[in-house]
Amino acid sequence: MRPGVRIGVDVGRARVGIAECDRDGLIATPVVTLTRSETTIAELVGLVTDRGPVEIVVGLPLSLSGSDTQSTTDARDFADQLAASVDVPVRLVDERLSTVSAQRALRDSGRRTRGSRPVIDQVAAVIILQNALDSERTAGRPPGAVVNPRP
Repeated sequence: MRPGVRIGVDVGRARVGIAECDRDGLIATPVVTLTRSETTIAELVGLVTDRGPVEIVVGLPLSLSGSDTQSTTDARDFADQLAASVDVPVRLVDERLSTVSAQRALRDSGRRTRGSRPVIDQVAAVIILQNALDSERTAGRPPGAVVNPRP
């Protein structure tokens, strides 16, 4: 397992959930939910500058069959913009059902999901990042694919 903080990102049309892990890459924790706007990338770049991660993991919302959707295209575009704005690698990782898992976890903890949408986005980011960490620990190689920003 490579040492260093990583940032997890759950990209949505209205909000972007952010999580981070400890330097040992053991556990992901929620950080913040950003409102999606023209300044979201700049806000995320500020978080990256403050936290000094070794990489950023962006969830790629594929369909259950593994094909691309409109949300997949949106996440790829977001990751491209982010990769062009930071000096650390950005990786895309499969995040199928992360939001569903986040909603279930909140519901199981007794929290209503209706008023918890920003929290759901953070929990989804935690799930994306934790799955990436666990995958790297198990496989012995970094998860997903590195984003090469388009010029």
